[in-house]
Amino acid sequence: MSERFVVVPVDQGGGVVGDEEHSDAVVVEAAPHTGGSEGVGPGSDLVPESQQDPNAVVPILEYSREPNRYGDGNPKESSPFINNTDNDKCNSYDGKNMALFEEEMDSNPMVSSLLNKLANYTNLTQGAQEHEEADDDEGAKKKAVKSPQMGTFMGVYLPCLQNILGVILFLRLTWIVGTAGIMESLAIVGMCCSCTMLTAISMSAIATNGVVPAGGSYYMISRSLGPEFGGAVGLCFYLGTTFAGSMYILGTIEILLTYIVPKAAIFVATRKEDEVDALLNNMRVYGTCCLALMSLVVFVGVKYVNKLALVFLACVILSILAIYAGVIKTAFEPPDFPVCLLGNRTLQNHNFDKCLKTEVIGNVTVTTALWKLFCEGPELNATCNDYFKYNNLTELQGIPGLTSGVISDNMWGDYGPLGMLVENTRVASVPVADNSQDVYMPYVVNDITTFFTLLVGIYFPSVTGIMAGSNRSGDLRDAQKSIPIGTILAIATTSIIYVTCVVLFGACIEGVVLRDKFGDSVKGNLVIGTLSWPSPWVIVIGSFFSCCGAGLQSLTGAPRLLQAIARDGIVPFLQVFGHGKANGEPTWALLLTAGICEIGILIASLDAVAPILSMFFLMCYLFVNLACAVQTLLRTPNWRPRFKYYHWALSFLGMSLCLSLMFISSWYYAILAMGIAGCIYKYIEYRGAEKEWGDGIRGLSLNAARYALIRLEEAPPHTKNWRPQLLVLLNVDADQVVKHPRLLSFTTQLKAGKGLTIVGNVLEGTYLTKDAEAKRAEQNIKSAMSAERTKGFCHVVVSSNLRDGFSHLIQSAGLGGMKHNSVLMAWPGTWKQSNDPQSWKNFIETVRETTAAHQALLVAKNVDSFPTNQDRLGEGTIDVWWVVHDGGMLMLLPFLLRQHKVWRKCKMRIFTVAQMDDNSIQMKKDLQMFLYHLRLDAEVEVVEMHDSDISAFTYEKTLVMEQRSQMLKQMQLSRTEREREIQSITDESRSSIRRKNQGGAHGVSPSRQSSQMEDTQEDEAQLIHDRNTASHATMNDKVETGPERVHMTWTKEKLFTERNRNREPNANVAVRDLFNMKPNQSNVRRMHTAVKLNEVVVNKSQGAHLVLLNMPGPPKNRGGDENYMEFLEVLLEGLNRVLLVRGGGREVITIYS
Repeated sequence: MSERFVVVPVDQGGGVVGDEEHSDAVVVEAAPHTGGSEGVGPGSDLVPESQQDPNAVVPILEYSREPNRYGDGNPKESSPFINNTDNDKCNSYDGKNMALFEEEMDSNPMVSSLLNKLANYTNLTQGAQEHEEADDDEGAKKKAVKSPQMGTFMGVYLPCLQNILGVILFLRLTWIVGTAGIMESLAIVGMCCSCTMLTAISMSAIATNGVVPAGGSYYMISRSLGPEFGGAVGLCFYLGTTFAGSMYILGTIEILLTYIVPKAAIFVATRKEDEVDALLNNMRVYGTCCLALMSLVVFVGVKYVNKLALVFLACVILSILAIYAGVIKTAFEPPDFPVCLLGNRTLQNHNFDKCLKTEVIGNVTVTTALWKLFCEGPELNATCNDYFKYNNLTELQGIPGLTSGVISDNMWGDYGPLGMLVENTRVASVPVADNSQDVYMPYVVNDITTFFTLLVGIYFPSVTGIMAGSNRSGDLRDAQKSIPIGTILAIATTSIIYVTCVVLFGACIEGVVLRDKFGDSVKGNLVIGTLSWPSPWVIVIGSFFSCCGAGLQSLTGAPRLLQAIARDGIVPFLQVFGHGKANGEPTWALLLTAGICEIGILIASLDAVAPILSMFFLMCYLFVNLACAVQTLLRTPNWRPRFKYYHWALSFLGMSLCLSLMFISSWYYAILAMGIAGCIYKYIEYRGAEKEWGDGIRGLSLNAARYALIRLEEAPPHTKNWRPQLLVLLNVDADQVVKHPRLLSFTTQLKAGKGLTIVGNVLEGTYLTKDAEAKRAEQNIKSAMSAERTKGFCHVVVSSNLRDGFSHLIQSAGLGGMKHNSVLMAWPGTWKQSNDPQSWKNFIETVRETTAAHQALLVAKNVDSFPTNQDRLGEGTIDVWWVVHDGGMLMLLPFLLRQHKVWRKCKMRIFTVAQMDDNSIQMKKDLQMFLYHLRLDAEVEVVEMHDSDISAFTYEKTLVMEQRSQMLKQMQLSRTEREREIQSITDESRSSIRRKNQGGAHGVSPSRQSSQMEDTQEDEAQLIHDRNTASHATMNDKVETGPERVHMTWTKEKLFTERNRNREPNANVAVRDLFNMKPNQSNVRRMHTAVKLNEVVVNKSQGAHLVLLNMPGPPKNRGGDENYMEFLEVLLEGLNRVLLVRGGGREVITIYS
C-alpha cells in the first residue's frame, strides 16, 4: 500500500474549496509506481511563492493511504503509462483547437500529454532499497524519490567485477594451473572468457533495445523468446544462482576449517584414509550453520548486506593487488616456503619441522619427527617403509620466483586418477616393489580424478556474474550506455586478470605446490597466499570475506528472481512464492532458496557443486545469445538496439560455445539441465498463463509459417497424406454460448490434434452493430475449444444473412495451401418445429456448396448424445453402412476415431447392401480382401435388400409429406393459422387413407389385395400414423394456449370461410385440391428406399456406439428440398448416434504403400 498526499486548496478561513476546485488538486505519491497515471492538473500549476496572490487559496497536504495501481509497488512490464488517461480526461485538450479529435481523446491522448508522461517515467529497481524504505516509513512523512544517479563505474563495472572474481580464483586456480599446465589452462580461460564476452555483446544489444526493468537475464529472455523459454531459463538461472550460494558457502567453510582455524573441526580423522570423509562431514555441519546464519541476516534486513557490499568489494580488490605485489617481489626476493620431497614424492608438511631422516645433536645421531612417520619406532634400527629406506629427502623452494625458469616445467598438464601421488619428475627416485602402504603415508595425493573437461566445469563459475550490471539497470543514470560499456570492460578486466594469473602462477610457483590443492606441502597455507605480499593472511582473510559477501549476495538475489518469475504468473505452482512480508521481502522464496542451497551444501564438495551451477549458467547464457540472434535475423521493427557492435553470427558463435562447454564440462549434467528446462518449458506451455510479450519466438513462428505456406503447394495432397482438415460449423444461442459443445468433443476425437481445424460461426447483422457480440462469441467458442481440448482456429463472421455467411466460410476459410477439405456440422434437429424455413434451407444449401467445392461433408445427428473426451466407451461397435462409394471416407473415419482413447475399444463393422442380382457371397470375399489390403481390421457383412412392394405406410408418409410441402408453398399463413391448417389437412389425409384401405387400395398395387402380410403392415402403419397425428394435435393444442387464449373447433368449412376472408378467391381451389392429390411416384420410390434402408440399419445397428452412413445428395430441383429433409429424417429414425458422410469427390484411402 503506497502513501499518497493530496494537495487540497483551502481558503483563508480554513474551509475547503468546493469539489470543482478540489478536482484539480496535486497528487504526490510517496513512492510512485511505474504507471505514473496521476499527474498535475491544469488548474494546479505550482508558481513561485513571490508571485502568489495573497488572497488565493492556500494548499495543504491531506494524507491518504490508498493502494497504488499494482499493489506491490514493483515495476511491471505492461506499464499503462501511455494509454491510461483516467485522470487526464479533464485536461486532455484545452480550448477548441483539438475539437476535431475530442471523441478519440480517451483512447488516443494528445502528444503533449504522452511526452509529459514519458518524461516523468521512472523505473525503480526491484531490489532491497525500496523494501527497507517501506520499513522505515513514519506515517505521513513525505519521502523524496531519488532519481537514478549511478554511473558506469559504480553501477556496472564494480558490481560485475565483484561478482566475477571470487572463490575459484582464490581456492582452485593454482590447482587448475598445476594440473592442466599453463597452455591448457589458458585454453580453459580463453574458452570461458570468450563465452561470457560473446554473451555480454548479445546481452548489451538486448539491454539497450528499450528499458529493461529489474529481473536481468530472466526479463530479457522472457520478453525476447516468450514466456515458455523465459520461465524455463529463468528457473535455470535461479537454480544456478542458488547453487552459486552453496558454492560460496562451501568456499567460506573450506577457508575457515583448512586455513584459519583447523582445530575447530568437529570430525577429526584418526587415519589418513579417513581425512576426506571427515572434511566433507565438517563442511556439511558448518555449511548448514553458515547457511542458516546468512538466511537470517537476509531475512532480518538486506540493507546490511548492501552496506557491507563495499567492504566485500574492497577485500577482493586488495587480495588481487596483494597477489600482483607478491609476484613482483618474487623477482628479487622470493618468499621462504620449503617443500620436502622423499624421492620425487611430495610430503605433507604438518607433523615435522625438518626435512631430514636423522640429525646430529651433541655428536649423537638421532631420528627426526619425519622418521617416526615412516618407521615403526624412533630407533635407528627400527623397521622402516621401503621407499623411505631407499630414497633420499630433498628440500625445494615452493616459490622459486619469477626469474627461476620454473615456467617451462609447468607448461603442460599432469592429470591422474584418485589417490595418485603428486611427484616432481625432475628429481631422481628409486622405485620399490611394494607400494601398498603408500596410502597410509603422509604423501600429497590427488583427492579426485583429474581430466581436462572436469577442470572446465570447475573453472567456469569464476567467469559468471556478468548480469550484475543489467540487474541494476533501474539505478543507472543512463542504463543504455552504462550496461554495455561497464559489462564489457569488467569482462575484459577479469579476463586479463585470469590470463595473467595463469601465466604468473606457472612462472612463480613450483609444480608440486600448484598441484597441492590444500597447501599440505607448505604447512597448510593457502597456495595463492604463499605468493602474496605482505602476508599470506591478506589473501586468506580477503578471500574469506569475499566468499561470505558473494554467498549473501546470492541469497539476496535468488529469492527476488524467483519472486519476479512467480509474479509474472507463467508458472502456476510458483505463485505462492510471489508473496512475502508487508514490505515485499520474498519470505517464502527465501525459504525455498535456503532449502535448495542446503542440497548443494550436503554435497559438500566444491569441485562437485561447481559443474552443477556451470550447467545452469551456461544454459542461461545460451538463451541470451539465442534471443539476440533470433531478434537480429527476424529484423522485427522494434529491434533497434543503441548498442551497434553486435551481429547474429557472434550470437550464434556464443550459443554454440555455451552448448559445447555444457557437454565438455559434464555431459550427464548437461542432459539433466536441459531435461529440467525442457520439462519446465512444456509445463508452462501446457498449464501456464498465456502471455504475449512480443517475443521473438512468436515472430520466428510467423516467419516459419509464412515460409511453409508459400512452399505448400496449392494442389491437393497425395492420397497417402490425406486427412480430414475440418471446418466445424458451430451455432451459438442468443447469449453467444455454444449450442453443441459435443461437436467440438467429436472433432477432438477425430483429429487428435493432427491437421487443421477451423471452428466457424456466423452472426446475422452488420459488423458495425455486431462487433461486440462477434468478439464475445469468439471468446466463448475459444473457451469451449479449450475445455474440449480442440486445437485449432476460431473464425466468427458477421453477415447480412446466415446463408451468405456460411457460404463465405466454406469458400474463404483457411490460408493458401492450409485450407479445409471437410465440413462438420450438426443435424438441424428442430427443422420441423422451426418458424423459419430458412433453418433447413440453409442446411441444404450448405450441402450443395460443399459438393460444389469438392469438399467432404460430415453431419452428426443427435450430437448432444455423443461421448465426451472423458468417456471411455466399452466393448461395442462402430458400424459403417457402405451403400455407395464416394472416395473411402467411410473407411477412414472409423480408423481415425479408434486412435482416440474414447473409441479405442470399439470394433469396426462394415455393412454393404446387395441387390437381387448381386452375388452376396462373392461380394463379402471381395470386401474382406479389400479391407485386408487397406490394413483395416473390421467385420464384414453383406445385407440383401430384395425388391418389395411399396407399403401403405410408405405411401401415406409420402402423401402427407407432399401435402404439407405443397400447402406451405401456397399459403403464406401466420404461425397459428399454419398449425391449424396442418391439423386439418392431416385429419383429412387420415380419413382419405382409411377410405382407400377399406376400398381395397386399387390405386397402389394389385398384388397387395391378396397379401395378408401387407394388410398387417398397413394396419401397423395406420396405427403409427394415428399416434403421430395425435401427438401432433397435442402439440398444436399447447401452442394455441398462448397469449391469444383462442379455443375453437376447426372444421374444413370454417377453415375455408376464414381463408376466403383474408385470401383471394382462387386460393380456395388450390387448397381444396390438396385433399384429392396423388403423391409423385419418384418421391414414393425415394421414401420406399429410406423406409427399407432404415429398417435394415435399425435391425442391425441399433445398439452400435456410432453408425456411419452415406448421405444422399440433395435434389437438383430445388422444389423438392423439403422432401429431401423428410427422406433423411425417415432414414435416420430410431438411431441414436449417426454420422452422415458425403465424400468430396476424390479418393482418400489407398491400398498402396
